[in-house]
Amino acid sequence: MHNKMKSMILLAALLGATGAAQAEESVWTWLGSIWRQNEVNAVSNAAWQEECGSCHFAYQPGLLPTQSWDKLLDAKALEDHFGENAELDADTLKEVQAFAQENAADKSWYKRARKIAKATENGEAPLRITEVRYIKRKHNEIPEKMIKGNKDVKSLSYCDACHTQAKKGVFDEDTVRIPNYPDWED
Repeated sequence: MHNKMKSMILLAALLGATGAAQAEESVWTWLGSIWRQNEVNAVSNAAWQEECGSCHFAYQPGLLPTQSWDKLLDAKALEDHFGENAELDADTLKEVQAFAQENAADKSWYKRARKIAKATENGEAPLRITEVRYIKRKHNEIPEKMIKGNKDVKSLSYCDACHTQAKKGVFDEDTVRIPNYPDWED
């Protein structure tokens, strides 16, 4: 009961302290954004967005643990990044490494990132998001024809093909639209 009272007081304080923000959006939208933190932190780093997003979807660091990002963003590893040369100058590399390390799944408080951290805490750190046990489980009921056999999706690595709010770090099932399969629901 004591924790519930603290939560209510905190909520009242937050509502009172955000009067200006409330003028532009409803209380429920604002509160929803707090509870929406069950996802992953959106990309907020310009260098990350530019360098990673120029070749593929700029995956949020919360989709992999620090250990994975350390391997992926190693200068030598970037020379052959999944068959492509993705080398970065020293300053840019340092910036994207820091962003990844600060926002990796195991450093995040976002609920989905925490689940990814838990799924990757034992064993070898995956180099691909699609290798994360949690991600595999979340997609296991989708027939292969809707992914690999779908010219507008091709593989699970194209998160933004189906997750309409992936760029915002939102991967909820209610934001999924599989191209060419408008009526599909798992």
